[in-house]
Amino acid sequence: MRRITHACILLALTPVVAVTTGCDKVTTDPKLLATAAHPNDGPSVVETTGNAERGRTLFAVYGCTSCHRIPGVEGADGVVGPPLERMALRGYVAGVMTNTPANLVRWIQDPPGVDPMTAMPKLNVPPQDAHDMAAYLYTLK
Repeated sequence: MRRITHACILLALTPVVAVTTGCDKVTTDPKLLATAAHPNDGPSVVETTGNAERGRTLFAVYGCTSCHRIPGVEGADGVVGPPLERMALRGYVAGVMTNTPANLVRWIQDPPGVDPMTAMPKLNVPPQDAHDMAAYLYTLK
């Protein structure tokens, strides 16, 4: 009876040990990232129809620079919203949905439609502009 109890305890603790010991190991190996299925690994394949260079300039056009710090965008030193560095590596967009190109474009176009509690306003960003902006954000690693 005692062996069964110890085996059950060990079996019950295995997931806890696996989770707590693996949290500090981050890979940048493109082959591993490309096959990642967990949302914390960031987008596995970044496919956008956007023009990243055009997207970089659009952040100023839509006033994103007044609320966000955005690497590579002049004057983007706002502190109201979160900094947008390393967007290509993030697991989630705005903490509410998996970081995929489609979700990022959706968020850029209608933040309150995704999360009614967000402070980020809907800026009426047309689809192509949102794709361009997302393409730029995915260059930030």
